[in-house]
Amino acid sequence: MYVLNQDEAYDFYVNKLGFKVIIDMPMGPNVRWLTVSPKEQEGIEINLFPLVEGQMFDAETLKTMRELVQKGTFGAAVFECNDIYATYEELKSKGVIFKKSPTKEFYGIEALFQDNSGNWFSLGQKK
Repeated sequence: MYVLNQDEAYDFYVNKLGFKVIIDMPMGPNVRWLTVSPKEQEGIEINLFPLVEGQMFDAETLKTMRELVQKGTFGAAVFECNDIYATYEELKSKGVIFKKSPTKEFYGIEALFQDNSGNWFSLGQKK
């Protein structure tokens, strides 16, 4: 998942969402390989990939990618929880921004939130 700033993304995913760090190792100037995982979901790793100019992105592409991420163009994942109302209140109290509060849908209850880069996620509780 593309992030605008790895240090800020680390803070968001670890301190606000409560994820655990799986890998955090330097890979060159201003870049590191950083993966996190929800504590209850072994085997899942989310790579918090920085948008920086270099081998992957030239300046023009980087500008476009940063704009797309900031606009909230990318929805990255669906996370499930056992008590969406409690989880919603806990995350909100930590400063997580929700685009949609918990709403009953035909498949369960869903809320939508975004990370500090602009990526959005579904938080759900099955029926």
